[in-house]
Amino acid sequence: MPERVLFLTGSLAEGRLGKVLEAMAPTDFTYRTHPVGVKVAALMTAALIKRRLPEAAGFDRVLVPGRFQGDLEALGAHYRVPFERGPDDIKDLPEFFGREGVKPDLSRHDVRIFAEIVDAPKMDIDAILDQARRYAADGADVIDIGCLPDVAFPHLEEAVQALVAAGFTVSVDSADGEELVRGGRAGAGYLFSLNEKTLGLADGMDAVPILVPTPHDDLDSLCRAVEKCTAGGRPFIADPILDPIHHGFTESLVRYHALRRRFPDIEILMGIANLTELTDADTTGITALIMGVISELRIENVLVVQVSPHARRAVKEADLARRIMYAARQAGSLPSGLHPGLMCLRDRRPFPNTPEEIAEMAARIKDPSFRIEVSEAGIHVYNRAGYHVDVDPFALFPHLGVEEDGAHGFYLGVEMARAEIAWQLGKRYVQDEPLGWGCAVDAGAGGGSAFKGEGSTLEARRRKRKRK
Repeated sequence: MPERVLFLTGSLAEGRLGKVLEAMAPTDFTYRTHPVGVKVAALMTAALIKRRLPEAAGFDRVLVPGRFQGDLEALGAHYRVPFERGPDDIKDLPEFFGREGVKPDLSRHDVRIFAEIVDAPKMDIDAILDQARRYAADGADVIDIGCLPDVAFPHLEEAVQALVAAGFTVSVDSADGEELVRGGRAGAGYLFSLNEKTLGLADGMDAVPILVPTPHDDLDSLCRAVEKCTAGGRPFIADPILDPIHHGFTESLVRYHALRRRFPDIEILMGIANLTELTDADTTGITALIMGVISELRIENVLVVQVSPHARRAVKEADLARRIMYAARQAGSLPSGLHPGLMCLRDRRPFPNTPEEIAEMAARIKDPSFRIEVSEAGIHVYNRAGYHVDVDPFALFPHLGVEEDGAHGFYLGVEMARAEIAWQLGKRYVQDEPLGWGCAVDAGAGGGSAFKGEGSTLEARRRKRKRK
C-alpha cells in the first residue's frame, strides 16, 4: 500500500505546491494538501496547526515547511502521526523525495587531520592551547606544533606536555633533529619529518615518525626508509611531499600514486598547504579536489595549514571534504548532491521559480507587505500596489514609496542588496534569511529553520503607534 502524506502549507504557496506535486506524478505515495490559514507557510506555528488541523488520521506522516520551527515530536504525539520538515523551497520536493531513505551519512570518514600551529615558538602556552581548541572544534584530530628555523623554542616541552594534558594528540614538525628529540621525549605522538638518514632520532621513543624522501623528490629514498621501518616492525607514516603548482605539482602527484602502488597497505600522509596556501583561488574547490585524490589513493592522513587569510577555514573545509568523499566512495557515487557546504559562491539550483511563476504569485497579493524574490531575470519586488523587476536595486527603489519610512527603506535596502548578490553569483535567495555561504562562514544561531519574528518594518510601525 503506498505511503499517505499530508502536506501543510500557506495559502500563497498552495498553488505552487499542487503544481510541483502534479509534476512529480507518478509517485510512490498518495497525498493531500491542507492550507493552515496563514499566507506565508514559514509563519506557521504549532499552536496554529492544532487550531486549524482537526485531525491527521489516515496519513502515515505530515510534512511541514522546511523553515517551520515548531516542536515536531509534540505535534506527532498530539496527532499520533509523525511530523517532518520538508525542504525550504517547494521546488526542492522532487529531490527531497528522491533521496528519501538514502540520505548520506556524513558522520564517518577515514582521514586523520593534522592541523599545524605554525608560529608556536612565538606563542605562549595559553595561546597555543586556545589555537588547539579552535582547530579541534573545526575537525582536527592531531595538533601539530610547527617549529621555525633559527627561532628558539625554549618552551617546546612545556607546550607538548600542556597539550597532552588537555587531551590532545600532538605532533612536532621541525627540520632540527634536536627539537624533534625534545618533542618526542615530552610526549608527542608523531614527528615530522624524518628520512632514511635521520630515522634513528626516533629510536627509544613511542612517537610515530613521518617519513619523507631526501632529496624531497627522490621516491626511492622514501621507499628505503619505509622498508627499514617495516623490517623493524616500527609504525610509521610516509609522505612523498606535495609540491606547489609549476614547482613539481604533477610529478609529486605521480609520486603518491607510485608509492601507493608499491606499498598498498602502508599509512600515507599528504600535506596540502602547498596548494591551499600558495594558490590564489578559493580553498573550498582546491580542498574538494585534493581530498578526492586522497580518497582515491586511500591516503589516511592530511596535514592542513591555515595561515593565509584566504585559507583561514582550511581545517573546517578539510573536515567536511573528507566526509563527503568517504560517503561518495562508500556509495560508489560521484561526490555530488551529498552536502552543499563546499559550494560557497554558487548553488546548483539558485532560481527555483521562473519569472512567470513569480508574476503569477504577485498578481494574487492583496496586502501591502513587500515580497522579494530572485530569478534569472533579476530581482522581483511586489505587493498589492505593484510588481517590479530589475537587476539594479537602485532602479527599483523609486517604485517602492518608502522614502519617508526610514526603517522600511533600510530593511528593503538590506534585502535587495542580498538579492542582488544572489542574482550576480547564482545563489539561492530567501527573503529574511542570510545568504548561504557553505562552510566559508559559521551558521547563525537557529539556522534557516528558525521562526522569524516581526521584521523591522512591523516593529517600527508598532513603535510609531505607541507614540501616538
